[in-house]
Amino acid sequence: MTAKPIRVLVADDHMIVRTGIRHVLESEPDFQVVGEAASGSEAISLATALRPDVVVLDISMPDRSGLEVAACLRSSGTSRVLILSMHDNAEYVLESVRAGAHGYLLKDTAATELRSAIRAICRGESYFSPPVASRLTAAVRGDHDNHHVELEQLTGREREVLAGIARGRTNKEIAVELGISHRTVETHRESLMRKLQIRTVAELTRFAIQAGIVET
Repeated sequence: MTAKPIRVLVADDHMIVRTGIRHVLESEPDFQVVGEAASGSEAISLATALRPDVVVLDISMPDRSGLEVAACLRSSGTSRVLILSMHDNAEYVLESVRAGAHGYLLKDTAATELRSAIRAICRGESYFSPPVASRLTAAVRGDHDNHHVELEQLTGREREVLAGIARGRTNKEIAVELGISHRTVETHRESLMRKLQIRTVAELTRFAIQAGIVET
C-alpha cells in the first residue's frame, strides 16, 4: 500500500519562490503541494480550509507576518509550521519558536534539506539547520541572561511571591505559606509587575519558568 503524500501549503509573497518550492517538492512522489498563499491572511484561510500537514512559511508577508500566522496555526492546531526565511539573526529564530514554528531554514538551503526538514516535521519532530540551530542556542542563552539581570532587581520576598504565583497559588495561600498578610502579598505582586513590566499572571508564570525560579 502506497503511503499518502505529505500535504504542503506554501506561503510566500513572491510567486517565483512559491513556484520554486513547488518544483522542489513535487519532484519527489511523497509530497503534494495543496495550495499557495501570497499573504498572511490567505495562509491562515487556506490552512484552515485545506488542513495541510505542513505549512512552509516566510516571515515577511503582507498584512500579517509569518510569526502571526504561526501563532494562529499553533492555537488552532491546524498544521505544523516550517519557517523558510532570508533572515538569519538569532531574534527572528527565537521569535519563530515562540510563535510555534517546528523548524527554521534559510532560503539558500539545498533542496534535499528542505525535503528532509518537511519530512521530519511531518513525523512530529523539529528541524533546524546547523547555522540556525547555533543562532537559536545563542538567543536562548541571551534570553536567560536577560532574565538573570531582571531577577537581580527583585527582593528575596518578591521572588518567593513570584514562585507562589507561578505554582498557581492564590494570594491567600501565598500569605499563609510565607507567614505574611494578604495585603503584603498584593503589594509584592504589584511591585513584581511594575519591575518586570508584566501585566498578567500568565506572563509572570512564563517569566518564572524561563528564569528557572520554578520548573515545568
